[in-house]
Amino acid sequence: MVEDKTWGSRLFSGVNLTLLAIIALVTLLPFVHVLAGSLTTAAEMSSKSFILFPTVISFDAYTYIFSTDMVLRAMLVSIGVTAGGTLISMCLSVLMAYGLARRDLDGRRTIMFLVVFTMLFNGGMIPTFLVVKELGLIDNYLALILPTAINAFNLIILRSFFQNLPEGLEESAKIDGCNDFGILLRIVLPLSMPVLATISLFYAVTYWNTYMHAILYLNDAQMYPMQVVLRQIVILATGMSNESGAFAADYIPPPEQTIKMAVIVVATVPILIVYPFLQKYFAKGALVGSIKG
Repeated sequence: MVEDKTWGSRLFSGVNLTLLAIIALVTLLPFVHVLAGSLTTAAEMSSKSFILFPTVISFDAYTYIFSTDMVLRAMLVSIGVTAGGTLISMCLSVLMAYGLARRDLDGRRTIMFLVVFTMLFNGGMIPTFLVVKELGLIDNYLALILPTAINAFNLIILRSFFQNLPEGLEESAKIDGCNDFGILLRIVLPLSMPVLATISLFYAVTYWNTYMHAILYLNDAQMYPMQVVLRQIVILATGMSNESGAFAADYIPPPEQTIKMAVIVVATVPILIVYPFLQKYFAKGALVGSIKG
């Protein structure tokens, strides 16, 4: 028979739950404030410094943001870059990580040293731009993907996870006549869903938040992804630019602060929608992949 909890253990559990609830509330409040601020009216925004529940719900900020097809086009661009970039990055990272996890690969320690070296030192913005230009990738969406196709940190996590898989699985597969590529597809990848989902989310967030690469490598405004267009909307709303031709001439923009909050919501919601589908893999994948270096 299980004994009842002692007074000390109940007190500890109560204090623990209280602290966790406070931390969760502090973490959640900024998101609620941003969402509420994006839905408030101009009068309420100017009269209150902190809003959690708007008195009157107003969609003026979102109406202003979506008053042109520029935002929808940029969202489609970002979705395409995120989906294509994540797929390319995962394919390259998995292939390289699996090769480096094989103990019979000659020179794997040297290659791994070069990978870790890139985490500390890199060529910088100008050399990278020159390489992209020489490859003819200016005004090409591949310029947003290829320079960051393999992230060294994500590669190390994948390699560590593959190293932790039992060697007996590969040996039994080879006895059954399976080659290295078949072992990767039929055995390793099905067992690696937690870490694959985690790394996919890391890559997806990176590509969705692409800003600097778009500014550097894309000259055509029609090709801009979501983050660049949202930045332009904020600039227009603050009166820092007179290039407001994309918006209706007789449309009066809502307050600057409301637009900023609406921009944050628009930029964040797509990733928040994806996260619940990967959440069950997230913690397990991040921890298991970092057990062994």
